[in-house]
Amino acid sequence: MTSLEDLPIRDDLRGLTPYGAPQLDVPVRLNTNENSYPVPEPVVDAIGKALAAELRELNRYPDRDAVALRADLADYLGHDLTVDQVWAANGSNEIQQQLLQAFGGPGRSALGFVPAYSMHPLLAMGTGTRWVPVQRGVDFGLTADEAVAQVREHQPDVVFLCSPNNPTGTALDPAVVAAVLDAAPGIVVVDEAYAEFARPGTVSALAVLPGHPRLVVTRTMSKAFGFAGGRLGYLAADAAVVQAVQLVRLPYHLSALTQAAARAALAHRDALLGTVSAIMGQRDRIVATLRGRGLRVADSDANFVLFETGGDQATAWRDLLEQGVLVRDVGLPGWLRVTAGTPAETDAFLTAMETVSLRAPQSRPKGKT
Repeated sequence: MTSLEDLPIRDDLRGLTPYGAPQLDVPVRLNTNENSYPVPEPVVDAIGKALAAELRELNRYPDRDAVALRADLADYLGHDLTVDQVWAANGSNEIQQQLLQAFGGPGRSALGFVPAYSMHPLLAMGTGTRWVPVQRGVDFGLTADEAVAQVREHQPDVVFLCSPNNPTGTALDPAVVAAVLDAAPGIVVVDEAYAEFARPGTVSALAVLPGHPRLVVTRTMSKAFGFAGGRLGYLAADAAVVQAVQLVRLPYHLSALTQAAARAALAHRDALLGTVSAIMGQRDRIVATLRGRGLRVADSDANFVLFETGGDQATAWRDLLEQGVLVRDVGLPGWLRVTAGTPAETDAFLTAMETVSLRAPQSRPKGKT
């Protein structure tokens, strides 16, 4: 049998493994930041009817530009956005890939402040864009001065900011976004995949869009909407940015079924987003409980929590797995990430952590992370 290495694959892809988190059959899966609550039955029925209405015309191509869906997304986002300022694709990963195809590419660079979303460097590599990782401080924070200094030094064509940041969970100070916009020579992408879970008072980068034609805010329906299987991501930006990504998008990239399902979900947004406050409650419960046990925990505006294991994170990950709880090892020495799920899932995780924390030497915090 021919192996991958026997093929004339690109040199920069040799030896790599595909992106992905373990998909294991365990009682409690808290490793991929999915919404643990199933889609409510009334919404299931509505999506089913919307899909059924499309079936007889599957012999025809879908609306190439998904205009009706984009109008619905603009209405959901508010901020006086119009359909011309919104674009949709198969998940926010495809959105960000299209942005790099349009504004990155060979001879250009993209900068990110790590640890951050691990797909960003992979998307850069796939589009031939040079990736420039800049390390965050020991507390995973990012100040405006630090960010501007790195942007001025590297002069990237694309800057990625995550708010809330994955895997740390903390939202950015709006001053950081504003400062980077002033300093960046190219496009600034603010990844807001978890924006609906932000703590009260958190300001979205959407508020900064007016007057900033090089700012792009990306979002997803996978998390707060519980629509991960539907694969729908989108961006909000100046209309010229939307025109730019249309130059590189594949024809008919969003199926008629995807568009119909997403529109039905948006029409029932109140029901789908009804779980957000419950998830935020479990997130805050995890943060408070682990801190009460002496572990350092990052402040979270997302539906997950990054916590210090007090020892080797790979060992802690296996200890939790042995007890039927799957969390995420994001490659940060001494840290793991857990999704905030249902109360029962939180119970299972916290109970399992009682054993794990006893096995590992605990690290006493000098302050909040």
